[in-house]
Amino acid sequence: MQVNLLVGGPVDHLPPGLLQAKKNERWVGADMGAVRLCQAKIKPLLAVGDFDSATAEQVKLVTEASQAICSLPAKKDYTDTEVALLEIERRYHPEQIVVYGATGGRSDHFLANLFSVLRLDFPTFVPKVCFKDCQNEIRFYLPGSYTLTKLEEMSYLSFISLTPVTKLTLPDEKYQLFEHDLSLPTAYVSNEFVGESASFSFDSGVLCVIQSKDS
Repeated sequence: MQVNLLVGGPVDHLPPGLLQAKKNERWVGADMGAVRLCQAKIKPLLAVGDFDSATAEQVKLVTEASQAICSLPAKKDYTDTEVALLEIERRYHPEQIVVYGATGGRSDHFLANLFSVLRLDFPTFVPKVCFKDCQNEIRFYLPGSYTLTKLEEMSYLSFISLTPVTKLTLPDEKYQLFEHDLSLPTAYVSNEFVGESASFSFDSGVLCVIQSKDS
């Protein structure tokens, strides 16, 4: 099962026609993401947030349209997005969580979203999370060996260590790397697929992999 999560990032960073195309899928909304779902006549499984940036009319809409509400205080230890991710896992146990609206806008919000997988309470959560927008697909990996399939519309392939990583190997990408250790977060960007697939492996750490295209 897949659950989509819409958070409050800029609408112009969403894939075109997203809500119309996926209106019949399972949705959870975080803060203004919940408002946008309800405005699109999508009834979220769950609405999460403090809704401090929403109007009273928008809060009423979310309260009436959502199947469940998780209200949060304005002052808290986790962001609305982090709580939404944790609640999705706790309530629904999906195989994948696709997050929209997590990129663009404020850089601090984007970085908080990017590093949220490191704050969550269980490592098995990491590979379930995927961020998507109109230019990027961002996935997270725990140690192992993997094969990626090139997304038709994407041009670039980037590998970013979020923690120290050991023995990172990129054997068949355009720019190769073999058993490389990274002691600090490091971004290897603008690599490319040689064919329709590419493999990589590493022994420890958490790796972020991005397929992207120019605007």
